[in-house]
Amino acid sequence: MWRDNEEKDEKLLCIDIGNTNIVLGAYNGEKLVSHWRLATVHERMPDEYAMLLLQLLSHGGHDPGEFQGVAMASVVPPLTGTFVELSEAYLGLTPLVVDAGVRTGVRIRYDNPREVGADRVVDAAAAYRLYGGPACIVDFGTATTFDAISAEGDYLGGAIAPGIGISAEALFARTAKLPRIDLARPPRAIGSNTVHSMQSGILFGYVGLVEGMVARFRAELGENMRVIATGGLAEIIARETAVIEVVDPWLTLKGLRMIYELNR
Repeated sequence: MWRDNEEKDEKLLCIDIGNTNIVLGAYNGEKLVSHWRLATVHERMPDEYAMLLLQLLSHGGHDPGEFQGVAMASVVPPLTGTFVELSEAYLGLTPLVVDAGVRTGVRIRYDNPREVGADRVVDAAAAYRLYGGPACIVDFGTATTFDAISAEGDYLGGAIAPGIGISAEALFARTAKLPRIDLARPPRAIGSNTVHSMQSGILFGYVGLVEGMVARFRAELGENMRVIATGGLAEIIARETAVIEVVDPWLTLKGLRMIYELNR
């Protein structure tokens, strides 16, 4: 059973370690008061990440000693231990790491539940609590993932496609004449130069991917399925399609806070 934070001024640090970005959020009770993004660098040592974290906290007006808890989800195993170590050394707190032994409030119906990334479980917990089910969560990260949540809040599975950044970089890296481009809306779908043609193919192509996958998920989950988008590129895709109902860029941080409360 979910329960709300009884101490409204309790401060929690949430950390979402992804393959491309590390997203951090500082909560004061239920309010997200600060958030940051760091590039994921596997070679950084705990002390290096700690210095970055301490600088960010200071810039946001936070004292490292003010936090009562740390909640963390990671899909980068080598960095999980790095952040546990820095949390213990610099914050004096052992983080709650979302894994198979942690209560999430989500029943996982995957063939092998251990194959589901922690971030996808955390997103499912938050999406069901905030928006209900059935639902489809579209996460625009290193990969573009589609996650299906039943009307009862069960995680049913999903689909995984290459992320927008990966696709754009592959065009640049694997072709002789195509440049590296910014992901921006071209003037029209029919590009009149190479940059606009690439922007059209990538942006509008991914819009088509999202619309097609959402239609297939809706056929299996029902017409009342909600569609929630998250991740760094959610806004730019959502502006191009009506199938995305909600853009929640901090869905994973919200889920981490909820799961932390569930395990207190």
